[in-house]
Amino acid sequence: MVFISKIKWIALFVLILSTVSLVVHLSITRLSGAYSMQSTLMPFNGFDFTASIFAPQSDRFVINKKLWGPVKSLKSLQPYANPRSNYPVPSERTNGYIYAKIFGGFEKIRSTICDLVTISRLLNATLVIPEIQESLQSKHISYKFKSFSYLYDEDQFIASLKNDVNIVKSLPENLKAARRRNEFRTYKPKRFASPNFYVKEILPALKKSKVIGLLLHDGGCLQSILPPSMFEFQRLRCRVAFHALKFRREIQMVGQLMVQRLRASGQPILAFHPGLVRNILAYHGCAELFQDVHAELIQYRRAQMIKQGILNGELRVDSQILRDNGSCPLMPEEVGLLLQAMGYSNRTVIYVAGSETFGGQRVLIPLRAMFSNTVDRTRVCTKQELSDLVGPETPLPLNPFQPPPTKSEEQLKEKWNMAGPRPRPLPPPPDRPTYRHEKEGWYGWITESDTEPDPSPVDLRMQAHRLLWDALDYIVSVEADAFFPGFHNDGSGWPDFSSLVMGQRLYESASSKTYRPDRRVLEEFFNITRDNMYYHHNYSWKLSVREHLNKSLSEDGLIRQSLLSKPTTFLSHPLPECSCRIPSAEVPKQVKGNDGRFLYGGEDECPIWMKHSQEETHLESAMAGDGSNGNTELEFENDGVEEQESDDNAGKSSLTQLHMDQDDEWDPND
Repeated sequence: MVFISKIKWIALFVLILSTVSLVVHLSITRLSGAYSMQSTLMPFNGFDFTASIFAPQSDRFVINKKLWGPVKSLKSLQPYANPRSNYPVPSERTNGYIYAKIFGGFEKIRSTICDLVTISRLLNATLVIPEIQESLQSKHISYKFKSFSYLYDEDQFIASLKNDVNIVKSLPENLKAARRRNEFRTYKPKRFASPNFYVKEILPALKKSKVIGLLLHDGGCLQSILPPSMFEFQRLRCRVAFHALKFRREIQMVGQLMVQRLRASGQPILAFHPGLVRNILAYHGCAELFQDVHAELIQYRRAQMIKQGILNGELRVDSQILRDNGSCPLMPEEVGLLLQAMGYSNRTVIYVAGSETFGGQRVLIPLRAMFSNTVDRTRVCTKQELSDLVGPETPLPLNPFQPPPTKSEEQLKEKWNMAGPRPRPLPPPPDRPTYRHEKEGWYGWITESDTEPDPSPVDLRMQAHRLLWDALDYIVSVEADAFFPGFHNDGSGWPDFSSLVMGQRLYESASSKTYRPDRRVLEEFFNITRDNMYYHHNYSWKLSVREHLNKSLSEDGLIRQSLLSKPTTFLSHPLPECSCRIPSAEVPKQVKGNDGRFLYGGEDECPIWMKHSQEETHLESAMAGDGSNGNTELEFENDGVEEQESDDNAGKSSLTQLHMDQDDEWDPND
């Protein structure tokens, strides 16, 4: 009996133990289910949302105003591109029609359209909606869109500019046939054509034939800086770029959805555009930044540019010297080190913009290693959403892969007999299978041919799709809390993506965090610590980086941008023409260039209605701040503990206000 009672107690103990184990497993399953539910909500995101949802309130990341807040000295700048003088509405009777064909990618298209509208106003001409050749050259793209409407909203474009220029969607029927017979004269104006060229050369022809055509290749057709008497034309450029050129509705919806998803974790967004484009790398001779076949591809494109007269220079150049001069883009690992030096934590959400990143995802590996929440378009959108954005397309004809013909035994023996003098080398190893990617695209021609083949139908279609991807990236970059360009102010004269983004951010919100680094200065910093850049930077090095980048956020960066970027692309720096300044306690310093134009501080005073609206906004924000519980202005963990104010004392750094966070191997001599 005693033995049976012991068995009962053991069985009861085992039953209790099993029940406890079952409860524990159910709890674990419920918790993992909550995590899986969260991942199901956003399966395409590349960063961790669960950290902000399941972490205790006290452990949640918080916003650091020094890293993400506005630049105080630029808060008084407000967007104001309205006419300031007598500006009559265009009459219905014009001097004729201007139609244009625009060649090039996203940046060239956007800049050229702004110049085209300005020229139409200058010549009192009716503008026909321009044709974007990047989409027309791609056969069988979606039937839902024409060339211009593939990227932009035609109706919005026409309605927004009705008080500036007469715009029509197509030529009248009686003129279309004559255009097909090439009866109208066509011009190819240069990128920096002056207003006098159009008034003296093109206007007489326009009045005579009533129709002229323009072929535009270089990303613009009018000089960037116009005389002060033409400030209204500069403001017209701003109205075109920042108000009339709206992406079509589908692009805007997907772009805003991307911004919402990036903000879903509650973290701010830092947008980064690498600027690693093959044409730019070839133009500036940056082939040695890459290895293997990538360097050969850059050199081949550089040879093409020299042959076509686009570039006057040598084929072989020292990329190290050019990089030290600031002519080459910053590599992603260098940008990652700069962001770490600024104080951004490894959880910072970094959005990589740009439809083309030469070198592919391989060059982004170091940046992703430093910042785990580095994402791009493919991580924020589903394939179905991107497919819907493209629209229904006609399937391209199949081009089945043809493997190289096999050699017979007689051919192999003949080749062996012709192998040269003895002692002959060992026979080659057996042929391995030839993979498809080795014969298609640039892998194939770079190893077997000296001439790059013409773009295939697939290549042309992908070039058209890049317009859409750049549009999405443009929306995210403009909306981001901070923007860091890997390449801008390149000096080639072509508009670049980063400069256009920086110009629109400057127009819409001048005080937003927009870095304008001097790559030459940064390369000097990297040369100091090049040998151990991946392991450790001393405190003085970080201090120098922060001082330079903080200055680039405010007046110093704007002055440099006006000197280097505005002479080539007005939209990169639309100051002072397209902004006004609300009076504040601090009077801005006025800086003029050698040509007498304002580099900074020459903005008009904002109208009274804008002052009142700003005062109401400040009052509402102050009341909201007083009624908060102290949790509205939060700070990111480990973000910017050593950050300096970029906007105090006119952008000068205050080194005495920094807290000394010693490195693990802090040098007392620094």
